[in-house]
Amino acid sequence: MNTARRRLLQLAAGIAILPVTTFAARAEDYPARPIRLIVPQAAGGAADISARLIGQWLADHLGQPCTIENRPGAGGNIGTEAVVTSEPDGYTLLLAGSFNAINATLYDKLSFNFIRDIAPVAGIMRNPLIMVVHPSIPAATVAELIAYAKANPGKLNFGSAGNGSPQHMAGELFKMMAGVDITHVHYRGSAAMLTDLLRGEIQLAFDPILSSLEHIKSGKLRALAVTTATRSPTLPDIPSVGEFVSGYESVGWVGIGVPQRTPVQIVAKLNATINAALADTKINGRLASLGGTPLPGSSTEFGRLIAEQTERWGNVIRTAQIRPE
Repeated sequence: MNTARRRLLQLAAGIAILPVTTFAARAEDYPARPIRLIVPQAAGGAADISARLIGQWLADHLGQPCTIENRPGAGGNIGTEAVVTSEPDGYTLLLAGSFNAINATLYDKLSFNFIRDIAPVAGIMRNPLIMVVHPSIPAATVAELIAYAKANPGKLNFGSAGNGSPQHMAGELFKMMAGVDITHVHYRGSAAMLTDLLRGEIQLAFDPILSSLEHIKSGKLRALAVTTATRSPTLPDIPSVGEFVSGYESVGWVGIGVPQRTPVQIVAKLNATINAALADTKINGRLASLGGTPLPGSSTEFGRLIAEQTERWGNVIRTAQIRPE
């Protein structure tokens, strides 16, 4: 091999290695500038509050500001797409959630594939919904509700924040597994749904604990069960739906994702920092006040949860033939 050709091959090899070396150097110095965390939902809800808790922890422990950017719309797809199309450098994070697992099947023509295009980093929390009924319904347990629904097919209405919302999915799964005929009534958001439930215009809902708790305490709503597989530490006296309907579980969750191809060193650093937050007593207390429990673990474990939830809700959507509004 002549000298010129050898030099050309050496130069080509050096160019091929350059991006890897550059990414490694960037990962070593990470973070060197502010981070932004995109929340694909409106401000004020449990997911948004959990994002702000973790954002502040990241800022305090990584030495750079972490700004929260709310980008609601299209069931969470607008904010998710903004992260998918961002540079894979660890400076744009996504608050991923159960809505992403649902949307993967609910929407036919997304410009991205969530599992392919977003790399899982770490879970933050799991939060159950709570099955609540208007006091006019003669049912104090899930078993009694099932019996009442079977004796009165089609007469019970359950409300949700919209077609394909986690509340809707919880109700459809319950219908399938309990074998009951109850009618779905969708609203544009949880507030309108809750107003009609309190009036008795609908009779049943699977609502976030945070929004229903004060109405349960005042007696305006009756809590029948939480939708996790086991009882919630927030409401230990309330049974789970699974105690009456074997295998039932419908749980909300949120965590952090980044654009695919983000360096593994950055993913690992973020994962370790977030898991440290979830081991903190104060953070745990704040998550509990939202009705949630910490969701620690590796990025691989979080990715496994996303895959399982995507398959689970895909089956429900196809069986119930659910379409977006």
